[in-house]
Amino acid sequence: MGQAASCRVSAATEHELFSTVQNGELETVETMVDEDPTILGLTTVHGRLSALHIAAANGQNQVLSMLLDRSFHPDVLNRHKQTPLMLAAMHGKHSCVERLIQAGANILMFDSVNGRTCLHYAAYYGHSDCLQSILSAANTSPVAQSWGFARFLNIRDGNGATPLHLAARQRRAECVRLLLSKGALVCASTGGYSCPGSTPLHLAARGGSLECVRELLAWGADRLQRDLSGRIPYMVALKHRHDVCAALLNPSAPEPLTWPSYLKFISDLSPEAKALLEGALIEVNKARGKLILKGMPDTDVPIANSVAGDVDPQVSNVEVCCICFEQACTIEVQNCGHQMCAHCALSLCCYNKPSPSTNIIKGPVCPFCRSSITQLVAAKICANGDVELDLCPSQPRRSQKSFNQSEGSSSFKSLSSLGSFTRISGRKFAADGDEGFDKR
Repeated sequence: MGQAASCRVSAATEHELFSTVQNGELETVETMVDEDPTILGLTTVHGRLSALHIAAANGQNQVLSMLLDRSFHPDVLNRHKQTPLMLAAMHGKHSCVERLIQAGANILMFDSVNGRTCLHYAAYYGHSDCLQSILSAANTSPVAQSWGFARFLNIRDGNGATPLHLAARQRRAECVRLLLSKGALVCASTGGYSCPGSTPLHLAARGGSLECVRELLAWGADRLQRDLSGRIPYMVALKHRHDVCAALLNPSAPEPLTWPSYLKFISDLSPEAKALLEGALIEVNKARGKLILKGMPDTDVPIANSVAGDVDPQVSNVEVCCICFEQACTIEVQNCGHQMCAHCALSLCCYNKPSPSTNIIKGPVCPFCRSSITQLVAAKICANGDVELDLCPSQPRRSQKSFNQSEGSSSFKSLSSLGSFTRISGRKFAADGDEGFDKR
């Protein structure tokens, strides 16, 4: 009888503890722990979830912090060997993810369900803020340092899928973009996940995510790479009746601009310059994609409402790019100091690619002075001499060297003297000043 009564009391205590943790009743949980510290060892019957798991999954950061301060181990495991950090990443509880990482949670633990880490879960469920925090921790975590950041970023689950594979399959475009910008392998093949030998592009085609397809193509995904069944992504998109994705994946369609990661100075870009160029890449490829979907030839079309170069027409004395005469100058070439819009800067970088035979990379040169481009920075744009325009609102601006009209004029003359034709942002400028269009 006494033993049965004890079990009933234990069950009631367990239910009360987990319900108060789930509801975030901090004072009640503290009182219960003060009265009986051993209750922190209780777990749920079915999933063996601890109080820390429940607090993390429900985003109860105050309760979570209190439990961690009571020397609760941050890497306690449930029945499926999942840590509280995995559950917080799975449910998108960003504050709990950051608190657990701060407490020393191991970002390199695998569960027993699919052999996934917290990084896989954040990518699979599309929580880019959690993904960013985990990747930031990988630069400082001793465990990640022992592996190396690139290896951690491309870590595979039990079925051979990387976080990029999972994000692409689940149509998580923002996570795809983040992973690619950090250096995720765009052409890695899966093991047993979904279709063996699939790349992230195959999985994005299967899921029908146009945004994911665009992102992957822009970062160099190969439209002709085949899975173990011999299918290219175009065939996968057709099979699953994603006709819009199939149009972009069609090998006969014009290729999109690809992020020039093979250039050294591209990997050394400042965050603000990288954001401007990435924005230009997205805008250019969206415009090209629209032309493909309309069945039109891939001609040069002005891009409206560009993130990289949108300027209020009422603002005067703003330098306009002397190459396209459409966008504001947002990128500065160092050390010569000449400026151009992000679209034209991107096109300069994308025009020359490594030679397939020699693998020699011919770097771009400044179109104004013909000096080799070794660094690109974001330009500060001032209107009326005293108002700074923030063309990349989320990033701080750098100082700019202003150029007078005579310098801009002479610079453009030097551009006109380049060879017979120079391809800039899809447009060709003739040496005699006539303007033609690339009819690819």
